[in-house]
Amino acid sequence: MSFISISYLLFFPVIALLYYVLPHKLRWILLLVGSYFFYMSWNVKYALLMLLSTVITYLSGILISKVNQSELSEKLKIKRKKLWLTLSLVSNLGILIFFKYFNFLNSAVADFFSLIHVEWGFENIDVLLPVGISFYTFQALSYSLDVYFDRIKATHHFGKYALFVSFFPQLVAGPIERSSHLLPQLDKVISFDYSRIRSGLGLVVWGIFKKVVIANRLAVVVNQVYSDPGSYSGFETIIATIFFSFQIYTDFSAYTDIARGSARMLGYDLMKNFNQPYFATSIPDFWRRWHISLTTWFRDYLYIPLGGNRVSKWRWYVNIMIVFLVSGFWHGAAWSFIIWGLLHGIFQMIDLWTQKSRRKMNSFMKIKENSFDVLFFKRVWTFVLVSFAWIFFRAETFEKAMLVISNSMNLSFYQLLDGSMYELGLDSKDFTLAILLIIGLLTFWTIDKRYPIRTWLYGKHMATRYIVYLSTIFFILIFGYYGSEYNVDEFIYFQF
Repeated sequence: MSFISISYLLFFPVIALLYYVLPHKLRWILLLVGSYFFYMSWNVKYALLMLLSTVITYLSGILISKVNQSELSEKLKIKRKKLWLTLSLVSNLGILIFFKYFNFLNSAVADFFSLIHVEWGFENIDVLLPVGISFYTFQALSYSLDVYFDRIKATHHFGKYALFVSFFPQLVAGPIERSSHLLPQLDKVISFDYSRIRSGLGLVVWGIFKKVVIANRLAVVVNQVYSDPGSYSGFETIIATIFFSFQIYTDFSAYTDIARGSARMLGYDLMKNFNQPYFATSIPDFWRRWHISLTTWFRDYLYIPLGGNRVSKWRWYVNIMIVFLVSGFWHGAAWSFIIWGLLHGIFQMIDLWTQKSRRKMNSFMKIKENSFDVLFFKRVWTFVLVSFAWIFFRAETFEKAMLVISNSMNLSFYQLLDGSMYELGLDSKDFTLAILLIIGLLTFWTIDKRYPIRTWLYGKHMATRYIVYLSTIFFILIFGYYGSEYNVDEFIYFQF
């Protein structure tokens, strides 16, 4: 059941109506049943995996909590707590690795043995990747880790904990919530609040607009070029790569907006996952703005436990590379994702290595770092680096990624004038509209940064607000890419 489907448009109003009709004590049951129904609409059997992950992490929290309350020595307490945490980590990551990475790792081992002329006896398995397994696994593990580090107290209400893991708005593609943020909200008595309904609905409509009007339109060009990169060159591949940069943002942030909007209408706040990422002035700044819930997860549960920046310089660099390699591997079982993570790790280290020299140069040349032209250059350069890395993220194989890069070097400005851009899947009108939508998005960010548009809109008269809402819906209906006549992709991050 996708957010962009008739099924969800019927499912959510029914859940919301029943939610506000039922007494507070019964609402968690409705949401839990609704969340499992939502997940089982993809595959009934894989709901058992989510339940297994839920049971394991719930029990680990209880057992760790009991150790904390026991009269054991501190040394023995630490040993027991590590045991229960290790069992939680190994079992959950074991499930994730089996379903998501077994074939990749098995093929890699087979390739290695073939180099030394030894036959590897294990065949790949035919298994369907459970939707959202990377997201709910990380969310569940964060609970075990938070209880272990004594950041939260273990919950004894299994039903509400199961709802925390499976909460349907953010179940499939995040944001990856923390137990310290979402679990306490499940205990709150929530009354119907028109302002929350209004702002939540606004987020949902904005998310649908970004997905249906922008992301799906850009996907036409991206899919055509990246499916056969050998047939395209120069500005064709460059335009397709730029389009993908905005496609993946509008696609993923659209899901987040619909998730946050749906949750808000039910009275719950999910964390913000994006903050104008293509206005970042450096790669570190980009990662403070992009997929914030995953970035902070890796920071808190991998980077800091490894020592963060409180270690020697070279160990610090190793920690950074580990985080980005794991991040790449988290996204997918392919070398292209690992290279994508590796590139971002290298970009991060280059930024660190050159900080002092750049500051000295700016001081010597009396360059104002916050001036418009300097900020503009930094944003463009950061976007170029991010877009270059996206090539490996989008390409189906490493070979295709290298083909995109090499063909991009064959520049011919005549391509911009001879109509080649209109042969990439979109006609001249749709291609022009795609460009205008990207410009419009950047303009929206620029205005919103100084004068928050949603705050301004919510302060206006009801008639003004509904004119904006209805105009947006009308634009979606007229210019959206949806329906059986279009080969429309699911949300990109569903595959992770």
